[in-house]
Amino acid sequence: MSDLDRIHAASLAMPARAQLSHFSRIQALGLDTGAVFPVHFTVAGDLHIDLPDVFLHRTEVLPPTDEVGVTPAVAFIQYCADARLIDAIKVGDWLLHGRHMTTLEAAELARRDRWRPGARQALCVLPHLNAASRSPKESEVRVLMVFAGLPAPEVNVPLVIDDELIGIVDLLIRCVMLALEYEGRQHAETIRQFNRDIARYAAFRRHGIEYLQITHEMTEKPKAMVRRVHARMLQLGYAGSAPVFGDRWIALFDLIPTGAVRQSPNRSRKGDPRTAPRRVGRKTHRREAG
Repeated sequence: MSDLDRIHAASLAMPARAQLSHFSRIQALGLDTGAVFPVHFTVAGDLHIDLPDVFLHRTEVLPPTDEVGVTPAVAFIQYCADARLIDAIKVGDWLLHGRHMTTLEAAELARRDRWRPGARQALCVLPHLNAASRSPKESEVRVLMVFAGLPAPEVNVPLVIDDELIGIVDLLIRCVMLALEYEGRQHAETIRQFNRDIARYAAFRRHGIEYLQITHEMTEKPKAMVRRVHARMLQLGYAGSAPVFGDRWIALFDLIPTGAVRQSPNRSRKGDPRTAPRRVGRKTHRREAG
């Protein structure tokens, strides 16, 4: 079975009132990344059921749902509760680009129910999202540049010179006219895409546009990748600051800070055993406040 089949099978095995949620709901939209198991569900009230590879979250107030589970915006908020900042930005960009949610929708949900896990973290992530990003790897390269203090690249921008469309640039650092092109495996897997890339790079060279190809292996060493981009920028006359790998950079690879957490109505979360994960057989249940 495919990963989507496994998620669907878990949904069929759960009671109808259990809603597919968290990262599992996002994967059900087609995001092909991360582990499928455990499959996450959210239910209002109590539910005691023992299924392998299922993680059940229990709450007294069910968030907005659709025909599949919780809405994608809710799932994004839930995901932010335990995600690194860089991963939340990549997932958020993907959801926006696919029109699965809007920033306004996610912000309104997070502000309305700030007591829900992930709400405050999501509000920290939303300003960093860009709906123009067509892939998580493009998002990753962009935020690595920004959080190192380099100019924010324009995302998937049409490059027109002398009324000729040269191509759509993955990431363009306009101050030095440097194009950053992420080369994923899909670029070599189809003849059509391969030929498009060749034609685009030929057009770049014909018009004197500098470009730098970024690979998955380069992103595995993010500091080295940023330094390589900066070095090319210097060659093109960049006079700005060098990349800085300080607290802001470090925060990119850490869990998203929550700040002050507002209590849910008429209930203190401190010491509330209902907010803690509980192991039941082979499955973990978690009770949310509210």
